[in-house]
Amino acid sequence: MYALDHEIYNDADKARQHLEAIHWPNGPVCPHCGNSDQASITKLAGKSTRPGVYKCNACRDPFTVTVGTVFERSKIALNKWVLAAHLMAASKKGMSAHQLHRMLGVTYKTAWFMAHRIREAMKEDVKSSGPLGGEGKTVEADETYIGKRETPRKLARGRIAKPTKGGRSGGADKRIVVGLVERGGKSRMFHLNDATKETVRDVLVRNVARDSNLYTDESRLYTETGREFATHKTTKHSAKEYARREGDIVIHSNTIEAVFSVFKRGMIGVYQHCGEAHLHRYLAEFDFRCNRRASLKISDAERAEDLLRQARDKRLTYRRAGEANHA
Repeated sequence: MYALDHEIYNDADKARQHLEAIHWPNGPVCPHCGNSDQASITKLAGKSTRPGVYKCNACRDPFTVTVGTVFERSKIALNKWVLAAHLMAASKKGMSAHQLHRMLGVTYKTAWFMAHRIREAMKEDVKSSGPLGGEGKTVEADETYIGKRETPRKLARGRIAKPTKGGRSGGADKRIVVGLVERGGKSRMFHLNDATKETVRDVLVRNVARDSNLYTDESRLYTETGREFATHKTTKHSAKEYARREGDIVIHSNTIEAVFSVFKRGMIGVYQHCGEAHLHRYLAEFDFRCNRRASLKISDAERAEDLLRQARDKRLTYRRAGEANHA
C-alpha cells in the first residue's frame, strides 16, 4: 500500500522507474519491434537526452516506457499520471475530473482527458479473457435504465418514442445498460441503444458460456435465450419475489443489482453529467474496480498497478475521445 506522499506520486523519475518495473520486469523491451535482448538495447545518457530513453540496436529506434501506452506523448508529469491512476482505481464510486483538477493542480480540460485515458486503460479485452461462467457456475443477467438518452430510440415502422403528457416516456427515454455477473467472479456491463430479445441475446451468447446456469428476473427479454443455457431460473419481482431457495441453491439476481447500485451511485453522486457517447468508458471503469474488489483480496495498490499494466497497447487521441458509441 502506497501513501499519497510516496515518492512515485511526487517525483517524475521515481514514477517512471515504477512504470518500468511494472512493464519491464525483466528489462526494457522495444515497443517498435518487440526486441527484448538486453545486449542489443542501450540506455541513452547524453546531456541533451531526457531521462528514461533507450535505443534498440535491432530496429535503431529510440523509445521510453510510455511508448505504446495511454501516456505516450503526454506533456503531463508521469508522477501525476501515476497518482491519477491510483485515485481512480481506489475510489469505489469514481473520481470526477473536477476533483482530479483540484488535487493534481492541472486544468479541468487536462483532468477530463486524463480520466478518459485512464478509463481506456481500464477496458477489459473480452476476447482474450473469455466468457463468463462455465460448467457448474452461475451467471446473473439484468438490465437497468439511467439518464436521458441522446440517441432516439427507433420503434417499429420508423416511429420515435414521444414523451407522455407528463413530459416523461419512462424507460423509452433512458439509456439502456445490460449487466452480467458471475457469482464470485467478474462483471460486464454494456450500453445498448435498444433492449430487445435479439440485442440482449447477442450480449449473452457472446459473453456467457452455454454450460452456465443463468439467473434473471421474469423479463421476457431472457425467456427464449435462457433455453440455450444449462438452466435458466427466474424470480418474479412483480410479485415481490427477490430470492427463493430450491434445495441448496438460492435463486436471485441480487448480485447484478448490487453492481448496478454502485454504478448508479457513482454516476449520480460523483459524475452527475455523462454524455451518452462516453457511457461505455464509465461502464469499463466500474467493471474494472468491481472485478478487482476488496472481497477478492485485491488491495488499492494492486488494483492501481494492474491499471498501469493495462495501459500498454492502448491509445486515445482527442478525436477518439469525442467519438460516439451509438451514432
